[in-house]
Amino acid sequence: MTATYTFDVFMSLDGFGAAGGDWTGYWGKQGPELLEHRLGLYEAEQRMVLGANTYRLFARMLAESTEDSDVRDPWVTRMRNLPLTVVSTTLAEPLDWPDAAVVGGDAVEVVARLKEESDVPLRSHGSLSMNRALLAAGLVDRLQVTLFPVVTGRTGLDPIFAGAEGFDLELLESRTLDGRIQELVYRPTLH
Repeated sequence: MTATYTFDVFMSLDGFGAAGGDWTGYWGKQGPELLEHRLGLYEAEQRMVLGANTYRLFARMLAESTEDSDVRDPWVTRMRNLPLTVVSTTLAEPLDWPDAAVVGGDAVEVVARLKEESDVPLRSHGSLSMNRALLAAGLVDRLQVTLFPVVTGRTGLDPIFAGAEGFDLELLESRTLDGRIQELVYRPTLH
């Protein structure tokens, strides 16, 4: 039996993972339901899988944040305390993460091996280029999109599916959080 792999991503309605300009974290749309739900998602035992760039981004954001910033929301703290595998050919241990290991090599090969060996589900938040490759290889079991009610337009950064293959999506779950944020969980298959 292989471990389930979830690609978990935040996205604006126009398909961006972030935005410049005066947009804040969560595009300023977070509420108590979202934050409570996110914490619940990370309560279960699981292993995080990140690419090097996303790991560096998280590590820098956490290092530069204060205890009161939304970067340190309880779900982020919980995520940081889960075991982590960073797929990288450029990073070396030790990492600034409580339980992290760096695994070199091709992400598709690394994650295929992790899926076979892991006793717990695998989850990746962000890591766009890595997860586009994993989607194309058929290794993503669940695509979890948290859709924020904004169009970022010209300030949009990090297009989530730019350059990705085509996929058919089977809707497995959906919910509305704080009356405005949609969470959609799909089973992706190559089109």
